[in-house]
Amino acid sequence: MKMIKVTIWNEYKHELIDPKVSEMYPNGIHGQLAEFLQDEFEVTTATLAQAEHGLTESVLANTDVLLWWGHIAHDEVEDAIVSRVHERVLDGMGLIVLHSGHFSKIFKKLMGTSCDLKWREDEQPCRIWNVNPGHPITKGIGEYIDLEMEEMYGEHFDIPAPDELVLVSWYPGGEVFRSGCVYKRGNGKLFYFQPGHETYPSYYDKQVQKIIKNAVTFCAPTGNAYPSYGHFEKKEIKA
Repeated sequence: MKMIKVTIWNEYKHELIDPKVSEMYPNGIHGQLAEFLQDEFEVTTATLAQAEHGLTESVLANTDVLLWWGHIAHDEVEDAIVSRVHERVLDGMGLIVLHSGHFSKIFKKLMGTSCDLKWREDEQPCRIWNVNPGHPITKGIGEYIDLEMEEMYGEHFDIPAPDELVLVSWYPGGEVFRSGCVYKRGNGKLFYFQPGHETYPSYYDKQVQKIIKNAVTFCAPTGNAYPSYGHFEKKEIKA
């Protein structure tokens, strides 16, 4: 069976300037994501500082699923690269947007909204409820996941209603958040997944890792034939 080709994009800024982040993710957030994905998928990484942000036409053409993590450098991503990624999603490439990637140009372009929310960093726990237990993304996941700490994201989350709501998070302050959302855009599938604050160990959690792995498989293009567009010659119907 052909392995799914995954490209992990990380702006890779925090790790170079914040000792707490470099201590938590010494090989970068993209490095930790690659660490647990590479046993099941064909994985490459790309970062903001690379030419064309590492997302050249050839890289994207050879990507089945793109993971996106960004936070402090959303505005530094070139619009031409955003349009390139957007086109690939519409063509059928899967996209998984992680944590603060909710404010990325590509996510906002695909959502068509501000994608704003409430937030708070106070090292409090988080319970992620599985509200769609029959969904492929929650395969092997129990009723909920408890994280020792995670940045609070709270409603209202200014996104369109998800095509499928998979996960909902609860925080000790009483906030709730739609933390696992599935969308279809064109021929591509998109999953937004909230955990992943840069100074917290969320990407070391086995259940979080399982959800991301499941999401890669779910968002990957199928073997289905994709439609053609534009002028269409008349096709006679034979009796």
